[in-house]
Amino acid sequence: MAQENELKNATTGKALAGKTALVTGGARGIGRAIVERFAAEGATVAFTYNASKSAADEVVAAIEQAGGTAIALKADLVDAASIPALFEQLDAELANWNGSKKLDILVNNAGNSGWGGLPDATPDSFDTMFAVHARAPFFMIQSAQSRLSDGGRIINISSGLATRPMPMVPIYSMAKAAINTLTHALAMELGKRGITVNAVAPGWTKTDMNAAVRENADMVKSIEADTSLGRFGETSDIADVVAFLASHEGRWVTAQVIEASGGYRL
Repeated sequence: MAQENELKNATTGKALAGKTALVTGGARGIGRAIVERFAAEGATVAFTYNASKSAADEVVAAIEQAGGTAIALKADLVDAASIPALFEQLDAELANWNGSKKLDILVNNAGNSGWGGLPDATPDSFDTMFAVHARAPFFMIQSAQSRLSDGGRIINISSGLATRPMPMVPIYSMAKAAINTLTHALAMELGKRGITVNAVAPGWTKTDMNAAVRENADMVKSIEADTSLGRFGETSDIADVVAFLASHEGRWVTAQVIEASGGYRL
């Protein structure tokens, strides 16, 4: 199968031709950029969304119009018990599209707002943050591992705040630090099957989650001054790194947390 996929890649000129991928939180922001990049590289891409079906439908329509294949799956990843059912739905969708349930790439991207600080945190807000950013990726991988092809890829979206935390986002920083540790542990666990496990850690990237920050001219100026490349990242900047890790060219990279921040807070 690996040789067959490489032949497809060589024939089409697309790095992920013949591959299947699942991206959580793929209807907006970084997740959407990853979904669109994978589809442009020839993959059949399933992605989850939670609140906005219209946004998910927009992604599917844009990809299909460009000649690609995308599948939107509704999922609330706060509820880890729902993840096995999500994969059963994925099995059915992939079998319908490709005649096979095989999965080659899993990207754990889904997130929720991380601005709760120490003074205003509650047990519920703490649990919700960890449920989405740390617990869900663990159980997504648990369900995915039996479906992942040997030589497959797992890519977790971490954050530069995992290693350089800020007082305003302690819970988010803790959850992303957990993702870095999970990445290292599972790279050892799954390496015997040729599956690579890596994390990509964005810095300040233009998404709706930090729209309020970008409305503050002083904060924008400070962030850009503290970034070596002098600007906020674009979602495509992150998607390009993820696409490399998902491709054949990324085959010898595993157990790494790759910061894609433009050199923030060096």
